[in-house]
Amino acid sequence: ATTNPHGVKGLENCHFLKSIEDARDIKNHILQNLEHACLPTCSDEERRRLLSFVVSGGGPTGVEFAAELFDMLNEDLGRSFPKILRNEISVHVIQSRGHILNTYDEALSVFAEQRFAHDQIEVLTNSRVKEVQKDKILFSQKDEKGEMVTKELPMGFCLWSTGVAQTDFCKRIADKIDVQTNRHALETDTHLRLNGAPLGSVYAIGDCSTVQNNVADHLVHFLRNMAYEQGKDPEKMQITFKQWRDVASKVKKRFPQATDHLRRLDKLFEQYDKDNSGTLDFGELHELLIQIDNKLTSLPATAQRANQQGQYLGRKLNKLAQAAPGMKANDMDYGDLDEAVYKAFDYHDMGSLAYIGNSAIFDINGMSFSGGLMAVYLWRSIYFAQSVSFRTRVLLAMDWGKRALFGRAVTGRSG
Repeated sequence: ATTNPHGVKGLENCHFLKSIEDARDIKNHILQNLEHACLPTCSDEERRRLLSFVVSGGGPTGVEFAAELFDMLNEDLGRSFPKILRNEISVHVIQSRGHILNTYDEALSVFAEQRFAHDQIEVLTNSRVKEVQKDKILFSQKDEKGEMVTKELPMGFCLWSTGVAQTDFCKRIADKIDVQTNRHALETDTHLRLNGAPLGSVYAIGDCSTVQNNVADHLVHFLRNMAYEQGKDPEKMQITFKQWRDVASKVKKRFPQATDHLRRLDKLFEQYDKDNSGTLDFGELHELLIQIDNKLTSLPATAQRANQQGQYLGRKLNKLAQAAPGMKANDMDYGDLDEAVYKAFDYHDMGSLAYIGNSAIFDINGMSFSGGLMAVYLWRSIYFAQSVSFRTRVLLAMDWGKRALFGRAVTGRSG
């Protein structure tokens, strides 16, 4: 994974969350700032700067880090450092959008902001970082008149959590394939095959890729073939409701993500049959499919998506391996073997969770809710259940139990 710099200067003064080494550096830096702030030679201004912690990025990662950092400083600081430091500590979250957690339901975003306000975590929305210096951050923010004003925020620690960017390897692949025009990710079809590569030879999953639906383009090609088989002009072809059901069936099979948008076929047919002829002409059907295409959003760049794609691809490769000897024995051409042996990838959203400081929010199957301590235990139980092995669950439970009894380890050094 490569951090997305967004063209900002001075990221060498930031920390990232990509590896265990990053986590060790973060812990050591926080402890170092606290220790320096305790020195009698430290001025008041320098102490406030050292104890100013900034998180750039208001997504789930940045929000959860800010909440955990606040909890550690608020709950465990007094055990090892003078309590007077607590009055000087400040935590800030800089977000370029109008709300933090903007991919969640708006009510959840508002609840998270209210919770942060209650905990005195400052949330700076509609703000864009321009430069990160060693002792301060320069950012632009809209004022009351809607004009952008440049501000600066003294800081002793900055976490950069603004998403991922293409790796150099993926960029080199994209440069060699003409159809790969997306600057952010490699484009694949619904079978996770890399667009532009020989059919079924290269697959891409996870954050490096994005699934391109293009429902309208694919179905236009299908309709043209159907028209030519019937000896008709595609532009003048009329589709009956029975034929529309067949078309919708093919759409669902090739593009599983479109299934939710094709539940009421009769309503869709009636809506786009604007001349009330009982049929859809080429233009009306094309407009219908474009509207469905526009509703199909990109799959989220989350661990659950990458996990589902990995499991899907593993099962598919096993199927392909089983089918290969038979094809070779019968001297059969490769063809579209993926489509023949396995269905297209169908992503099932299991919901989104976020910890926001002794509270948690949930966005699951269109239902959103939030809460305090009970929600935190529910949040933990879900992560506990999703752990990959019994050993991991035991270690996780031991870690939570140790934290509950003795607090976080804030005096020892890592690494």
